Amino acid sequence: MRHLLIIAATLFAATASAETPRDFLTRFEKEAGTAASAQRGARFFTSKQGGEWSCSSCHTDKPTQAGRHAKTEKAITPLAPAANAERFTDAAKVDKWFRRNCNDTLNRVCSAQEKADVMAWLLSLR
Repeated sequence: MRHLLIIAATLFAATASAETPRDFLTRFEKEAGTAASAQRGARFFTSKQGGEWSCSSCHTDKPTQAGRHAKTEKAITPLAPAANAERFTDAAKVDKWFRRNCNDTLNRVCSAQEKADVMAWLLSLR
């Protein structure tokens, strides 16, 4: 019985600490010091920002659908949380991919405002 309680407590702790896409939106808005704009996020996502690619170059203009890496042609699962429940649930992965993808598309890190705006737009998609 004691082992079952330990297992249950461990599973509850893991579930309680899991992050949601809304958690990331809140985090980025807090870091930016202002509310996100889904409209600004859509424009950012589909426009070239300094590099030769935009976010949509790999994730498509409809991130509820699967994409393909522009250079390697590797398949990419849908980015929008409504189409892929695994997206934006792990802080290490979210931070890693924002860092990599922003560098690829902007030749710099994304600002907290840019991340918040993109998250707001992705969360608005159904």
